[in-house]
Amino acid sequence: MASDQDFDNEIDEGQEMTFLEHLEELRWHIIRAFGSIVVFAILAWIYREWIYGTVILGPSKPEFWTYRMMCKLGQMIGADGLCVEAINFKLQNIEVGGQFKMALTTAGIVGLLFAFPYAFWEIWRFVKPGLKFSEKKAARGAVFFVTFLFFTGVLFGYYIVTPLVINFLANFTLDESIVNEFNIVSYISTIATLTLACGVAFQLPIVVFVLSKVGILTPAFMREYRKHSVIVILIVAAIITPSPDIFSQVIVALPLFVLYEVGILVSARIERQRREEERALQRRLESGD
Repeated sequence: MASDQDFDNEIDEGQEMTFLEHLEELRWHIIRAFGSIVVFAILAWIYREWIYGTVILGPSKPEFWTYRMMCKLGQMIGADGLCVEAINFKLQNIEVGGQFKMALTTAGIVGLLFAFPYAFWEIWRFVKPGLKFSEKKAARGAVFFVTFLFFTGVLFGYYIVTPLVINFLANFTLDESIVNEFNIVSYISTIATLTLACGVAFQLPIVVFVLSKVGILTPAFMREYRKHSVIVILIVAAIITPSPDIFSQVIVALPLFVLYEVGILVSARIERQRREEERALQRRLESGD
């Protein structure tokens, strides 16, 4: 098996790898990425009791960080209704092997979450040697920015969106005689969906960067369709938040609006760089270099 350094040297020396060699190289990158997920999944399995008791069940407890901050904010502005004193629901398992299966599933999700930076770096190492010098230069710091935005979205989904949704759904009742008893599968699926969806949604500036680089998106286009983007963002926010709580949907939509505006700035910067490169090329042509 050729090492990554050998692979880079072959590209730099103008030698071409065969299709099977590319597949072999990709296979090992995928194996290492998958291996990192397995390692973190095993660690998550070992510490599953702490993960469940503190992390997963955290949003179901009134002493959760978000609820305490909401209460402090309510005391500052004189809105005692922001304090969450109780979250009225119970979790239940209705399958014989339900808890065991959910422990395995959760370990896999946690493993994927924490291994994401390394796994993405492995895939990026395979893609990067095939890029042109200008493309490598433009994509400098890609792993850092993708990872930063992903974990920012995950933290936003876990600490902001998830507790708001859980609190709303737990305290929403049609009649006092009806008791909320949620299936543990439904509860964990809700948390995983909200956190991971926010992590993916926060990649919007990266998507804009790539589409602007290939010439599909322009800042003028994004500004022209800004009003249309508001509708799309609200729809995405409604999909991410499974509750009909308008407040939760607005909370999700606001950072997406900000990311859209950041995307316009990113696209505008790329357009300026493209114009500067075109002017520099034109000057070289005119000078005969």
